Amino acid sequence: MKLDYLLDLYLNRGLEIIKGEGCYLYDQNGNKYLDMMSNYGANILGYRNNILNKIANKQIDELINLHNSFINPIRNELAQKLLAKCNIEGKILFLNSGAEAIDAALKFALYFSKKTKIIAMKNSYHGKTLGSLSVTYNSKYKTNLNDILIKVDFIDYGNFDELLSYINQQIGVIIIEPIQGDGGINLLPTGYLEQLSKLCQKNKIVLIIDEIQTGLGRTGKFLASQWEEVSPDIICLGKGIANGFPLSAVIVKEEIAKSLPKFFHTSTFGGNLVACSVALKITELLNDDFLNKIKEKGDYLIKRLKEINSPLLKDIRGKGLMIGIEVNNKRTEIIKKLQENFILTIPAGDNVIRLLPPYIISLKDIDYFIEKFKEVIKNV
Repeated sequence: MKLDYLLDLYLNRGLEIIKGEGCYLYDQNGNKYLDMMSNYGANILGYRNNILNKIANKQIDELINLHNSFINPIRNELAQKLLAKCNIEGKILFLNSGAEAIDAALKFALYFSKKTKIIAMKNSYHGKTLGSLSVTYNSKYKTNLNDILIKVDFIDYGNFDELLSYINQQIGVIIIEPIQGDGGINLLPTGYLEQLSKLCQKNKIVLIIDEIQTGLGRTGKFLASQWEEVSPDIICLGKGIANGFPLSAVIVKEEIAKSLPKFFHTSTFGGNLVACSVALKITELLNDDFLNKIKEKGDYLIKRLKEINSPLLKDIRGKGLMIGIEVNNKRTEIIKKLQENFILTIPAGDNVIRLLPPYIISLKDIDYFIEKFKEVIKNV
């Protein structure tokens, strides 16, 4: 199909996808693809999920959207459940996308801190709107825009000594991903987030944790930052929060919430009721038992990958069902060959194949992926 009417801003995978079922996507010719990317981490419970579809259809029949100047119990209950899941006493603003959430978070943090300087991490990715792009590291996303972006200091991800050297009275905000997704599935040293949290509290720095890709159970905890004792001031959620419906959330501590003036930030579609009704069910489904199964499946997938003996494989890393396969070269060719073998994956960093499968993936599906992956790297 020609794309003559759409801006040519995306990579064209050369596939026309028309439907999904469980962990699989189907093209116009009926070919079936195992989805190991879940729409960049958004469709966490797969496709045509009967439970979520029934909830969405019921809400469509009742009321699709409602401006936030009106009260609605679904939106209010979702906010209450998310605050409990994130273990924060505060308030929530619902928006539509991860980048919107980051923009709002930066705005809130700078207003509250009354300081001007921001620290972000090298290899970070937070979005492509002007605000979120300012704290995104990769220069390929910033062509001819550096002069108009917010000025940010980028430091090495996970290097606490370097972080300490940057701390001064002008630093108002630090933003970080618990695991870097686009940057290459990079993990922090154990204890780093806990140290960072204490440092920010001591120096009155607003700590924003971007859980847009890592949150909602992706690593086997509701938030990836919950693997440690961390007390962020602001948390950003998105992607999997409503299994594909546009929704994001900015969660702020009570002290910050009280400081924000009326009409400071609003959105016509933020907290869409169909998306919120689905998200409410997802918060219920992501109980401890379900989260443990995500971790077990991730551990199994990592174990199977590490058993593969190939000179192409440099490193296997990740947590839960957020996994990176670092290869020595030919990453693009491997991803293309996997697609030709009806497996969908995505790139990250310089030489990393990123896996973000739906949480409902079975061990049988994982074994199928491993066999296909071994075939592909053997023949590349």
